[in-house]
Parts: sequence; C-alpha cells; structure tokens
Amino acid sequence: MTRAQQHAHDAARFTELVESAGPGDWTRPSPVAGWTALDVVKHLVEWSRGFLRGAGIELPALDVAADPAAAWKQHAADIQAILDDPAGRVLSNPHTGDKPVDEAIDQFYTADVWMHTWDLAKALGREPDLGQDRCAATLAGMRPIEQLLRDSGQYGPAVPVSDDASPQDQLMAFIGRDPAWRP
Repeated sequence: MTRAQQHAHDAARFTELVESAGPGDWTRPSPVAGWTALDVVKHLVEWSRGFLRGAGIELPALDVAADPAAAWKQHAADIQAILDDPAGRVLSNPHTGDKPVDEAIDQFYTADVWMHTWDLAKALGREPDLGQDRCAATLAGMRPIEQLLRDSGQYGPAVPVSDDASPQDQLMAFIGRDPAWRP
C-alpha cells in the first residue's frame, strides 16, 4: 500500500466513526486521560496542520468544535491532497530532521490517526479493530525504542496485560492505554 493509499484507508475508517457520532457523543470521555471524543478529533486536526508548516504548507484553521464531522472531513481531504501530490516538498522539524513530506505524514500523522481510531471508537462505546498483524508489526518496531518513546512524553506508562493478550491489546497497553477501558 502506498503512503497515500494508507492514509486514505485509515482516514476513511476514522471518518466512519466521526460520522457515526451524535451531537451528545462529543463530550464522552476517551481513553486518553482528560480528553473527550471531541478532543481526539481536535488533536489530530490541530497538531498536524501546525506540523506541516515545516514543509511550507499553510492550511487554514478549522473549527472542530463547531462541526467535528465537517472539520474532520475537510482536514482528511487536505492531507490526502498533499499525499496524492507531495510535489517534492521536504518537511523540516527540529525533532525529526528533514524528511520528504509524504514520508513525514505517513510516519507521524497517519500512524497517529490509526492509533487514535482506537481511542475514538472506545469513547463512542464501540470495539475497534486495528488489525492484529499491523498491531503486532507496529509493536515490534516500537519495543526497541521504548525509552525514546517514553521520554518524548507522547506515551504514558505501559499498562500490564497478560502474555496471551491480542496484539492490539498489547499495543494499546504499550502506549499507555488500558485495553479494558470503558466510558
């Protein structure tokens, strides 16, 4: 799957969740401490738009709180357009160095959409399926850099799970989520 195809796939799954939410669902708690369902969407929209300034890409601010579904769909379309035509742009960031913009989006943003799909699904009272093979591969790639990830502040302390937990539960526990969390 190309980077553009991966984003299209992951964003479509997230969009299904966003579109399924009713007006009263946005204040529901999420598995991320202190965050609501709306905060999950706001996080994905806001940090990535700022991140893209490192590639000289200025996307207009979106009012996620006013209409989460419309803001998310516009945002996903904006990101998809960049991935469909990266135009040789390079994203410069003091934490990640210089990377082709499509590679940076794939590595940092698309992966974030994929993992936060779990958070939004749980906040909405649904059981997410991130794909066991992808979860296992992602976890295998993260384990060797665990301390770096923890030191970044982006992940909470690991949550203990049994050795026979599914790869998805192991991944969520690794990044600091309780796989048994319920709203």
